[in-house]
Amino acid sequence: MKIKRLFAARKGKAAATASWTALRESFRRQTRKGEGGRLESSAGSDGESRQRNNGQPTTSSFRNLAVATEQSLWRVKLAHREKSFWYPYTTLKNIAALERLSESVGLNLVQLCQGRHGKIADIGAGDGDLGFFLEKMGLSVDIIDNEPTNFNRLEGARILKEALNSAATIRAIDLDSQFSLARERYDAIFFLGTLYHLKNPFFILESLARMTRYCFVSTRIARQTAGGQPLSQYPIAYLLGAQECNNDDTNFWIFSDEGLKRLIDRTGWNILSYLTIGATTNSTPADPDRDERAFCLLQSRTVPALSASPNPVPPGKEAGKTTISWSSGDNGGG
Repeated sequence: MKIKRLFAARKGKAAATASWTALRESFRRQTRKGEGGRLESSAGSDGESRQRNNGQPTTSSFRNLAVATEQSLWRVKLAHREKSFWYPYTTLKNIAALERLSESVGLNLVQLCQGRHGKIADIGAGDGDLGFFLEKMGLSVDIIDNEPTNFNRLEGARILKEALNSAATIRAIDLDSQFSLARERYDAIFFLGTLYHLKNPFFILESLARMTRYCFVSTRIARQTAGGQPLSQYPIAYLLGAQECNNDDTNFWIFSDEGLKRLIDRTGWNILSYLTIGATTNSTPADPDRDERAFCLLQSRTVPALSASPNPVPPGKEAGKTTISWSSGDNGGG
């Protein structure tokens, strides 16, 4: 009987791995084929990564791949551990919001992640679903989280790395400490659903601004208190009680809309695009039925950059004009 159960378990794992391999091949075919809330955007002057659909899946196919990946990953997960072991919240549903952010300023999500540093980071990664998904799109990935507060102490990410034969690097870092990743440079960082879990949000955003040019951030925000006092027009944050939100004492700061934007500015970032989803009119810091999330695509003012706009110059009868601008990395420019 034990032999039968062992054989069945191995067969299930093999089937799940085969499913993931088939999905990876689907990614490659889509890439080769290159198929023909409220949103704010700032059409920055960056001239890099502006061409869209340059051998990359279109929005609809990319989102379909994310859905297929979610399903495939769950087959792999359940072949190794029971459902209660795994991080319970869906991660890849955020792909739709990330693409909206990118496209609103003319950027391609995958191309944005392909720069001279050759890698991206998924910080606050849960089981690493987003990182493994992006790895299958041809990106090199660091999966970073705080092991003691991760849902399964990063064991889920490690199991998936082995099962998927992934080359991703898994790094356990206490994001609430004065951690140092000073030597690390990333083409893009994904920092989703983590900011309000940290005691010092200013430190983390300021640190990330020295490590990457682009950062995707999402966090919970609130427009009013539970008693109806308005928050959204003030640059403030609400400190949660230990069990006030989702009975989770790792929840700390819920920013107002203006508070989050000021934090972003003070920590060395420009907002390229910004959107909110959920309860966008009456959100509160803790009510699960009045939950609002802000998604931002940020560009660092700290990392040196050179850009041109427009790039390329639109075709026409007369000579075009391109403006060259640069950042020295110390908030200066030219």
